[in-house]
Amino acid sequence: MPARTTRQEARAWIFAAFGAQLDRMIPEDESVPLKGATFADFEDQAEVLAQTALPVVLEERAALESNAEAEAAGRCPHCGSEGAYLEKEVTQPEVRSLHGPVVLTRQHARCRSCGGSFYPSGSGVGIAGGSSADAAGGAAGGAGGRLALLRSGGAECAGPPPCW
Repeated sequence: MPARTTRQEARAWIFAAFGAQLDRMIPEDESVPLKGATFADFEDQAEVLAQTALPVVLEERAALESNAEAEAAGRCPHCGSEGAYLEKEVTQPEVRSLHGPVVLTRQHARCRSCGGSFYPSGSGVGIAGGSSADAAGGAAGGAGGRLALLRSGGAECAGPPPCW
């Protein structure tokens, strides 16, 4: 089962996420004034940096796992048939982590014999401890990580920087 990304792509996304927040907190340009006046202000800025950059680290780490993407559906957990196939549909459920919302990619499989829908074994890198027999579904991703960076940065690209 292949990873969903390469280490170089993952590192590029992580550096971009961290760099964008660091530029907001401590701009490189000396003529831009620093924001905040109290240590509490600095802590708030650091928390925004963490809540924005750390979900990207978690998303990219999950995408690097060798089981991040199933190559085959495997056996149907409902009826045991080997007539299951991977669907083209993937969802991006939002998972709550210690560092905020994280958006992960989840594949779907369907059985030709019984029509059952399930997640293929290994797909989703341990999302909420779910098993391969979980009912397929999940809301589209929202606030965390790469998707949030694309939304907040205004850039609409499918790959890592430099498209920012």
